[in-house]
Amino acid sequence: MKRLVLTVLISIFCFLPSGCTNLCPEKVNQYSIKLGAHSAVTPVSRNSEDWWKLRFQNVLNQTKQGKIDMIFIGDSITHAWEDPGKEVWQHYYAKRNAVNMGYGGDRTQHTLWLLQNGEIDGINPKLAVIMIGTNNSNGNDNTSREIGEGIIAICQQLRSRLPHTKILILAIFPRGTTYSRQRQKNAEAGMFASAIADNKWIYYLDIGDKFLDSNGTLTKDIMPDYLHPNAAGYRIWAEEIEPTVAKLMGEK
Repeated sequence: MKRLVLTVLISIFCFLPSGCTNLCPEKVNQYSIKLGAHSAVTPVSRNSEDWWKLRFQNVLNQTKQGKIDMIFIGDSITHAWEDPGKEVWQHYYAKRNAVNMGYGGDRTQHTLWLLQNGEIDGINPKLAVIMIGTNNSNGNDNTSREIGEGIIAICQQLRSRLPHTKILILAIFPRGTTYSRQRQKNAEAGMFASAIADNKWIYYLDIGDKFLDSNGTLTKDIMPDYLHPNAAGYRIWAEEIEPTVAKLMGEK
């Protein structure tokens, strides 16, 4: 694990804009991502898939119904708050007028399209929780830097469109039973994206180790397919972010 952390930090230093010799968030916060620069930051629709188009419309219907105080943005891991995570969601987030904006299979580029095409129009949530990027890490589809830039681009869209909403970026959850190049790539992507956190409007939290045993192994007891949490995994997720969520929601 120590070797992984060191590798990630070295990689991040190499990724930062020129003239930045440490994480220096004040500089990275001004780092403007050019949409279209690569696939992870090029907005793409999945409207050709009927279920995705229907889910998008369902989310729009929810946001039009009333006050929204919290939104979750992500892929199938977020989407599944509605299945194995349902009871935990009801306990922690239903009372907070939360909307699940997770779509199975989505990548950062799909989230960007959704944000640009009405998904967050007309709402003013207190908090947006983001956990996206693991699907971008498949094979050679995107580098860790590109994934990190995709997450930063999402944050920039949220800050532009929801200027009164705080953002909590969650590090991409570990996947696979043990250490792998893909797990490392996701860790590097999260570390790169974390540099945009100013702890005023944008915050970063890594709870990945809470899903692992003392050897860094991910077990079926938490994620049966080594990617998606079960009910126990969603409880860990909720419990670990709760202090930060309560603070950012203005409840403490």
